Amino acid sequence: MALFRRKRKLSEDTMQIGVKLVTAIEPKNVVSEQFRTVRTNIDFSSVDKQLKTLLFTSSGVSEGKSTVSANTAVAWAQQGKKVLFIDADLRRPTLHSTFGLLNSQGLSTILANDTNFHDVAVETAIENLTVITSGPVPPNPAELLNSNRMKSLLKSVESEYDLVLLDVPPLLSVTDTQVLSANVDGVILVVRQGVTQSTAITRAVELLKMVHANVLGYVLNDMAPKNGYGYGYGYGYK
Repeated sequence: MALFRRKRKLSEDTMQIGVKLVTAIEPKNVVSEQFRTVRTNIDFSSVDKQLKTLLFTSSGVSEGKSTVSANTAVAWAQQGKKVLFIDADLRRPTLHSTFGLLNSQGLSTILANDTNFHDVAVETAIENLTVITSGPVPPNPAELLNSNRMKSLLKSVESEYDLVLLDVPPLLSVTDTQVLSANVDGVILVVRQGVTQSTAITRAVELLKMVHANVLGYVLNDMAPKNGYGYGYGYGYK
């Protein structure tokens, strides 16, 4: 029997526990428009191959990768794409908090027990957006993410969704992301203005190139706008 298939209502109180889904709460907000621009730029970043599986990461912690990946996932779903959003950060997961879901089962359950992904996938209140939470934190995250079951999962979900997005740990913290990045169509690096050091970005890109990952570009988080008000996001190419 499928678990947690019931759609959950999103509220500001729920979303403040995880990351704020401004694209869902305030679709006309200028920041929501910036996420739609990020979505469009990623769409056009590969002309030779259709992008089906995308991985969002950063070089270090607290640089906004979960905020960027979650809001971009919503932006694609609002465009009419059938999106599966997977929390592959098996060390510091946030997706279940963002959507107000239980996390007793999820990706770690699928990988450790060979559970069918349909049994843990959750249809959110946002049309076209389905999520798989991280599940219980396992003792061996890197091994699970680099397993044949993970590769099989990606192949299985590709046939059912227009886009599969993964939120993963920072590159310089653990090896999880490096091993997984070689198995997806593209990688987007989130960089936080005034926080991320250039040496960290250089090292992160080096690690991705070592496994021949397809680095599509970067999202600049917390951009200082010209008018000096608020914050924003920008997309750049490698």
